[in-house]
Amino acid sequence: MLDVTDDTFETAVLDRSTEVPVVVDLWAEWCGPCRTLGPILEQVIGATEGKVALVKVDVDANPRIAATFQVQSIPAVYALRDRKIVDSFIGALPERAVQEFVDRLAPAETEADRLVAAGDEASLRSALELQPDHAGAVTALAEMLVGRDEGEEALALLDRIPETPETRRVAALARVGDDVKSDDGIEARLDSLLERVKDDDDARQQFVDLLEVLGNDDPRTATYRKRLTARLY
Repeated sequence: MLDVTDDTFETAVLDRSTEVPVVVDLWAEWCGPCRTLGPILEQVIGATEGKVALVKVDVDANPRIAATFQVQSIPAVYALRDRKIVDSFIGALPERAVQEFVDRLAPAETEADRLVAAGDEASLRSALELQPDHAGAVTALAEMLVGRDEGEEALALLDRIPETPETRRVAALARVGDDVKSDDGIEARLDSLLERVKDDDDARQQFVDLLEVLGNDDPRTATYRKRLTARLY
């Protein structure tokens, strides 16, 4: 369970919903039914072992999110998949009804899922024979291939599934090389590419890929994104 704010909604809810269904619990401290429903949601969704994610939003502290969902009454619960609302309910439902709501979001485990859980290359390839667009198998196998410097096959695999933050990261690694993660000269590479990004599509793609590999937690990412924007516009 994660508390989400106006500032973290994009990443924690919309981006996350491209990977697993996300249930958004809109509540407030003064709301008695919210305090009844909250523990039920946590228990039922926790039992999915990660197949469904739960986030909580205090509507008093986060008016932009409340406005996005056009909240008129709480508790209000929305389920998102691939950045779209796919189900919802209002009020403190009993546990059985909450269980039915969550069951609709968490499909039963398949043989492909079990093969992906094994994690080895043979199992991942077997999973893709059963389900060629299994997102977990595609992403895991693509990352293995990148580690062996087989970027072209990795990119071909990633083309099978919709883009997510995780697939963008693996695709970036496939294009710039897995060794970039330990490259002490990455800032020099970024500075060099920055000189060419305005008129060179390849340089611009390399620049964006390097930032993707650095990740949002690296302070250099925000700095170089601002420099890229300034250079392009």
